[in-house]
Amino acid sequence: MGMTRFLAGSCATALALSGVAAWAEVTPDRLLNAGTEAEAGNWLMVHKTYDSNRFSSLSEINASNVAGLRVVMAAPIGGTEPAGFGVGAVETTPLADNGFLYVSDPWGTPYKFDVSDGKAAKPVWICDTGIDKDPSRGILLANRGLALSGNNVITVLNDGRVVACDNETGDVAWEQQVAKDPGEGFTNAPLVIGDKIIVGQSYGDWATRGWIAALNAETGEELWRFYTVPEPGQPGSETWKCDESGNPDCWKTGGGATWVTGSYDPSSNTIYWGTGNPVPMYDPEYRPGDNLYTDSTLALDADTGALKWYFQYTPGDYMDYDEVGPQLLMDVKVNGEDRKVLSHFGRNGIFYALDRTNGSYIHSVQYVSKLTWTKGIDPKTGKPLEYDPTKSLQTYAIGKIDRAGATATTCPNIQGGTNFFPTAYNPTLGIAYAAGIEGCSDLSVKPVAPADVVPGQIFIGGAGVNSGVQTGSINAVDVASGKVVAQHPTPFPMYGGVMASADLLWAGSTDGTFAAYDAKTLEEKWSINVGTSLQGAPIAFTAGGKEYIAIVGGGIGLAAFGHPELQNKAAANMLWIFGLN
Repeated sequence: MGMTRFLAGSCATALALSGVAAWAEVTPDRLLNAGTEAEAGNWLMVHKTYDSNRFSSLSEINASNVAGLRVVMAAPIGGTEPAGFGVGAVETTPLADNGFLYVSDPWGTPYKFDVSDGKAAKPVWICDTGIDKDPSRGILLANRGLALSGNNVITVLNDGRVVACDNETGDVAWEQQVAKDPGEGFTNAPLVIGDKIIVGQSYGDWATRGWIAALNAETGEELWRFYTVPEPGQPGSETWKCDESGNPDCWKTGGGATWVTGSYDPSSNTIYWGTGNPVPMYDPEYRPGDNLYTDSTLALDADTGALKWYFQYTPGDYMDYDEVGPQLLMDVKVNGEDRKVLSHFGRNGIFYALDRTNGSYIHSVQYVSKLTWTKGIDPKTGKPLEYDPTKSLQTYAIGKIDRAGATATTCPNIQGGTNFFPTAYNPTLGIAYAAGIEGCSDLSVKPVAPADVVPGQIFIGGAGVNSGVQTGSINAVDVASGKVVAQHPTPFPMYGGVMASADLLWAGSTDGTFAAYDAKTLEEKWSINVGTSLQGAPIAFTAGGKEYIAIVGGGIGLAAFGHPELQNKAAANMLWIFGLN
């Protein structure tokens, strides 16, 4: 394959010997220790550490001096091809290692920059993956980040390939066509665990069936695969009552996509991954039942892919509340007892705490301002109060939507609450954070005959549209008590995720505002509008002994949320880097 290379081979070697910036192999031990002091200045995986806490212990930039933060470096990246396309979502999280930054554009193309001198983001290479830049994915085109593995930079592509680029040269080291059925592909950042790369099939809404797979990190060869929609006869298949719909094969196009990077607990060798909505998303009569394992957190054995436990948040979902969002892992004391907790900001507007050893429910709390789809959560089971396990079709508090013409309005918005947006946890304060959308959506059903369903083409089964103008909020929840401790309303939806540091929280907005907030109160301490929509999440890193904050912006994203001014944002895709004077 062809490759654009700006700096490689002997030049890279000379650079390393000069001490300006030194490339280093990203070993399994480095990833295991990504949260230690030795790696504090690096950001080696999409959520910083395996627990997905996105917490930086760096403190040079803090609440006392953040007012002096300014743009110190910036660099354009591609991703608007073909010419004028520009509607892909720039949702990547940068990676940082010893003065180098790695970012991806909406097509999954990896870029490497040298930022070691603190003066300029110098392009090192662009890895040419050979992706066919077919705009048929439209505004849903996205890539959420890269992974570092040994001597390689790993990217996953919307055409279903996983590609390893040589970290020194940018040449393609290997590639594998992992997703092979029509419509399948990837948008999430891969997760490297030891000698494995974990990936999740992302396009469930295209009438496909979700899965999580482990690949050999050296070759990309598949080692195991877990399907999130079980086939007949497998555990959970009884929750797909396809015969009642007149389509016994409804499970084959059942969704349950896995399009956000999961978490990993080394002590139990367990992977935790969120799953998407059942498909079609608005027509439960097409696929009656609870539809396991959609809208769930899954705990899988990292060596075999075997299911250890699951927790389903919204059985028989007809509101598009897929729960792919990050799975935060922490050890906290709940009611005086030490607990190993998995917490999750649900797209359905509810924050959950589960016991990550067995999936049992601990507590939950509403974190969005307005929630109407359920009257509450059963304190014993963690299920919505309206849930009836004897019924094939659930009716939640907003009422049903059906083929007879019944419609409903649900709050929060069908995109959340929060969505794929990276969440964070401050272990010192015991506070978890999420940014998202405040608003509602109008729902309706449009039946599709099984003969007209085409794998590889989007399969909605109705419509979910914004009900009025949508705004946003940032939310802080005390994990131990399950109480909301702060909320900061924003005029525009927050679509890009957060990062926590010792006394600050960082987040970008769809209008291009990047800001730092007090970690306890969420009072805004500093902000700047960079002119490009921000839908990616920030990181903190060091180069040349100084701390910097980086975020990638661009694209117009999935929707303007009733704000016409958002449609006029620049589509230029940019890497922004901030530092102190």
